[in-house]
Amino acid sequence: MKRAGILFLVLALSFTVAPLLPAQQTTQDLQESRRRLGEIKAERERLQRQQQQLQGQVHDVEDELDNIERQKQSTSRIVVEIERQIGGLSSQLDQASTELVLAQDNLAERKAVLERRLVDIYKRGPLYTWKVLLTAESFGDLLRRYKYLFLSSEQDRALVTDVQRLRDRVAKQRSEIVAVREQLGASRLEREQELSRYSMLAGQREKRLGTLQRSARANEKRLVQLEQDASRLNNVLAALEKAARDEAARNRRTPARATTPVPGSLTTASIGRLNWPVEGRIVYRFGRDTLPQGGVIRWNGVGIAAPPGTPVHAVEAGRVRLVETMGTYGLTVILEHGNGYYSIYSHLQGAAVKAGQDVAKGQVLGAVGGENSDYGPHLHFEIRGENQMALDPEDWLRRR
Repeated sequence: MKRAGILFLVLALSFTVAPLLPAQQTTQDLQESRRRLGEIKAERERLQRQQQQLQGQVHDVEDELDNIERQKQSTSRIVVEIERQIGGLSSQLDQASTELVLAQDNLAERKAVLERRLVDIYKRGPLYTWKVLLTAESFGDLLRRYKYLFLSSEQDRALVTDVQRLRDRVAKQRSEIVAVREQLGASRLEREQELSRYSMLAGQREKRLGTLQRSARANEKRLVQLEQDASRLNNVLAALEKAARDEAARNRRTPARATTPVPGSLTTASIGRLNWPVEGRIVYRFGRDTLPQGGVIRWNGVGIAAPPGTPVHAVEAGRVRLVETMGTYGLTVILEHGNGYYSIYSHLQGAAVKAGQDVAKGQVLGAVGGENSDYGPHLHFEIRGENQMALDPEDWLRRR
C-alpha cells in the first residue's frame, strides 16, 4: 500500500504543468514599436497642419513640395513600424497557439488521471477509509495508513486544482489568440490604408509638380506682360511729362496764349498728409513681392482691397491726363498734379472723368474693379515723381 501511494504521487507530479516562459522580448519590442509609431503619426499630423496653413497663402512652392515629401517619408516609416508590429503579433500568435496546444494536451492528460482516480474512489466505496484504518495491525501501521490516506487526499485535491487551472489557462490562451488575431487584422488594415495614403501623397506631389511646371510657364508669360505694361506706363508718363514741359515752354514764349495751369500743387510737403483714394486693407505693398501663383515682381504702387463698385477719390486736385485700359493694369486714370508729380488709379470698374478734365481733391474718379485679378477686387494706386520715379504711396498717405 505504501508503494502504491508513492507510485501515485510520482505519477501525479509527472503531469505537473511547467509554465511556458512569456515572450517578454516580443512584448517589449511591440511596445517600443507602438511608441515610435505614435511619435511618427504626431509628426505627420504636424506636417498636415502646416500644409493646411500653406494652402491659400503666398509661399515658396518649394515649401509645399518639401512638406508633401516629408509626409511621404513619415508614411513610409509608419508602414515599416506596422510591418514590424505585424511580425511581432504573428510571433505572439504562433507562441500563443503553441501554448494552447500544450495546455490542451496537459489538460487532457490530467483529466484522464482524474477520471481514473474518480473511478477508483467510486469502486472502493464510501467506507474505504474506515476499512483501511480499522484493519491496522498496530498503532504504527495505523499511523502509516493515516498518512497514506492524507497524502492521497492532498494529491486528489491538487489534481482537481491543476485541472481547473489548466481549464482557465486554455480559456485565457483562446482569448489571447482571439485578441491577437483582431490586432493583427487591424494592423493589416492600417497597413493597407497607409500604403494607399503613400500612393495618394506620391500622386499629389506629381500632380503639384505638373501644375507648377504649367504655372511656371504661365507666370513667366504673365511677368513678361507685367513688365511690358509697366514699361508702357513709364513711356506714357514720359510722354505726358514731355508734353507738360513743352506746354510750359510755350506759355513762357507766348504768355497771351498761355493755357490754364494744372490745378493742385503736390510737393514733398504733402508726404503723410494725403487722404486714401479708397478705404481697405493693403493686399500688396510697394517693392519686391511674390505673386500668389509664384514668381517675383516689383510693384510700383500698392493694392488696396475694396468691394467692387466702391468709389475711388482723387488724393489731390489735378488734371486728368489719361483714361485708358492698359493691359494687366486694366482701366487706368492718370492725374497730373504739377511739379512733375502724377497719381495713378488702376483696375477700375468704370471711370467718372475724361482726359483733359480738371478735378478737385476728393472728387470721384471711378469705381473699384479688378474682380478677375489675382487679388480679387482692389485698386492699384501709384504716385510718380520727376523722371517717372515710382514713390512708395504709403509714405504719402495718412497713417491709419
